[in-house]
Amino acid sequence: MDFTYDDEQVALRQAVAGLLRRRYGDFEERRRVVAQDPGHDPAIWQQLAEMGALGLPFAEEDGGFGAGPVEVGIVAAEIGRVLAPEPYLASVVLAGGVVAGVGTPDQRAELLGPLAEGSRRIALAHAEPGRRWADDAAEVKASFDGQTWTLSGTKEPVPAGDAETLLVTAALPEGGTGVFIVDGDATTRSTSRAYDGTRVSRVVCDATPATPLGEAGRDATAALSQAVDLARIAACHQALGAMEAALEATTGYLRSRKQFGVTLNHFQALNFRAADMYVSLELTRSIVEWATMVAATGDAARTHEAVARAAVQVSRAGRHIGQDAIQLHGGIAMTAEYLVGNLTAHLTALDHLFGDGQHHLTGLMATLQDHEALDPLAAAPQDVA
Repeated sequence: MDFTYDDEQVALRQAVAGLLRRRYGDFEERRRVVAQDPGHDPAIWQQLAEMGALGLPFAEEDGGFGAGPVEVGIVAAEIGRVLAPEPYLASVVLAGGVVAGVGTPDQRAELLGPLAEGSRRIALAHAEPGRRWADDAAEVKASFDGQTWTLSGTKEPVPAGDAETLLVTAALPEGGTGVFIVDGDATTRSTSRAYDGTRVSRVVCDATPATPLGEAGRDATAALSQAVDLARIAACHQALGAMEAALEATTGYLRSRKQFGVTLNHFQALNFRAADMYVSLELTRSIVEWATMVAATGDAARTHEAVARAAVQVSRAGRHIGQDAIQLHGGIAMTAEYLVGNLTAHLTALDHLFGDGQHHLTGLMATLQDHEALDPLAAAPQDVA
């Protein structure tokens, strides 16, 4: 497979990288932004919109640019590299992907156009307390009185849940899971900072008026699963960017920090550990790029399996690179003021956002019986006398 980017993709990467590094290249700037409301820089969000990054995944008739997972992954990787707190993954890729997959043409025009322009943020409220990475909804229930749909129940955690518009999943009266458009101010919300500095919310609906996204009463479980898979791919790219930054910071530290009169890169054992981090990174890059190209084919079944394989590797590599980066930096990495510890916290948050490595490994193991058994002895070439 050819993993190289074409000229337009290279230009996209350079443009996004230039914008984000000017704003968050100094980690102190990122710390100041996440410490204040709304937890990201609205000016950067608008600049991302102006360069077309917010409209990349959406069809041209919906106000977007008709790009695919490769281009979305390029933006996500640059966001991860500087830990930019803008809710691109939650609002554009995940919530926008649900609208694109479930919404009617009028709803797509109403929601995706303003999202691409940067004038409206949307968020998907799907996770429920006590349920881990479920495909359906159970805690929040939808009711229909013949004229009006209402929702009741709690969603938590909701990434970027302070958005103006929420897409809330709910159990339908006749079974299945529906998606509903809800005015964020019509719910009871409490927003807090997660351990990586990003914002998450608890959203409570109490007979809250709602509008069905797409056909009323339709089971949207399959469409939700497909949208989440594409968001997982973007999350893998975001994790790749964070891993690259962690490795770069670690090798820079080894070349500059002195012990016993010499820099740390003179100690062979430390070089070996840095080399192992590099191997993990490059192995992860290969499988993530492969899974991205599978997703670009539009085959939902193949994409689901490819994403699971990539997520398992990202989970393992993220833990390896993050933990070794902290150890090779020594005590300074444990402080909140230093980049490496925050990169590791973000890698951990991404690992648990759409299902951790063990979750995906369990799902892959369940499909083992779907494949034919291979006898390695029968398949081996026979010796020639």
